[in-house]
Amino acid sequence: MAITDKIYVKNHRQLSSQLETNIPKGAFKGATLDMLFQGQGLEKLDDATRDRVLDFTEDFLDCDCDNNPYCGCPERKFVQYLLELRAQGLGPDAIVDVMTDDYMVYAYPGDVLSFLDSAVRTLEAAEGLARVEGEDEAYDAIRREKQNLAR
Repeated sequence: MAITDKIYVKNHRQLSSQLETNIPKGAFKGATLDMLFQGQGLEKLDDATRDRVLDFTEDFLDCDCDNNPYCGCPERKFVQYLLELRAQGLGPDAIVDVMTDDYMVYAYPGDVLSFLDSAVRTLEAAEGLARVEGEDEAYDAIRREKQNLAR
């Protein structure tokens, strides 16, 4: 299960009530992406909520793919966002706090930790392959990225 399957809309019941429609709790579920992408009913949201929803939409749903928002770009952009937060030295609890403040979405810190651990293991595998293949530049780059995530 991908980390984006474990990202939830904060206060989703309140948001559903304001929008006068049911939306799933999952931030990357189809109905949620549809609502965000089409912008239906966003004028019903209070200013602070609308600003965060629009920030989420601009930062993660903006791409030129024909299948947008179902092209995988929103999920990839969100994973990159999480990795950038980790590269800034934030731990799982702080990452959850920042994503909640930035976009009104949250995850459980244990799920974020599991995602980060999996990312480190993937980089370890790539590092080993680069070493075996004699790709010194790739090996060094992967090693640096792994060290950034593991700290």
